[in-house]
Amino acid sequence: MNKLTKAAYGHCLAIARSHYENFPVASWFLPRRMRLPIAAIYAFARKADDYADEGDLDDSSRIAELDKMGRDLDACYADTPPDDPIFIALTDSIQRFHLPAEAFHDLLSAFKQDVTTKRYADFGELMNYCRRSANPIGRLLLHLHGQPNRQLLGHSDALCSALQLINFYQDMAQDYDEMARIYIPQDEIRAAFVNDSYFKNRITDGPMILLMRKQFQRANKLLNAGAPLGKKLKGRFGFEIRLITAAGSRVLQKLDSQQNDVFSRPRLNFSDWLWVFWKALRAK
Repeated sequence: MNKLTKAAYGHCLAIARSHYENFPVASWFLPRRMRLPIAAIYAFARKADDYADEGDLDDSSRIAELDKMGRDLDACYADTPPDDPIFIALTDSIQRFHLPAEAFHDLLSAFKQDVTTKRYADFGELMNYCRRSANPIGRLLLHLHGQPNRQLLGHSDALCSALQLINFYQDMAQDYDEMARIYIPQDEIRAAFVNDSYFKNRITDGPMILLMRKQFQRANKLLNAGAPLGKKLKGRFGFEIRLITAAGSRVLQKLDSQQNDVFSRPRLNFSDWLWVFWKALRAK
């Protein structure tokens, strides 16, 4: 690895480590050979997420920046990356691990949708979004680990979609306040006799609790469907997946216990992480 590429990966690692996540990102439990490419993938997704959500750009400018990222991504696959450390590192990872371009373009498609779409008519629409916003990450990780088979990809898709849904439930207040987004299916909101005022005023009552309990139960089923992935993958990568799965389960438990405020964002404390480690070890 030359100095330019090494410095590019260092830049990506700094980005990955500077953002708080309830779920581990490029942790030291991962096989060493996977840490740098995971950091590059994370930095790419972080950059796209910032264009979709952060700053004062208008919607057309956000879409234009994401379109440019798509062209820069294509340049990576042509081995002519732009002078940007994220794309320099990404080019190296693409070449060494044969990462599929479709996964990255799916991510960019989801970030563009974040700019234009604030509501989802039903759970099918929401899952189509998760297919492009979350599932590509798991698929890329499986490519880093080795050539994935259909069964592993299925478990990964379920796990990643579950984690994406859990993230929505953690950030309900922030998503509404900052971006006017609601990631709960509109047909289920109406059926529960809930409306936008609940999100605007952070109302927690019987209908809202029942609505969210349905979301938690469905996310938990998806999480359980994806859980075998951590058992089928051996070594440190499998342990990392079991950690992430256990962390998602713990966050769901804390969300479901917030009967007085379903909009409060749970944080995993030291005792929670002890539980997560115990659960991951026990699931082997």
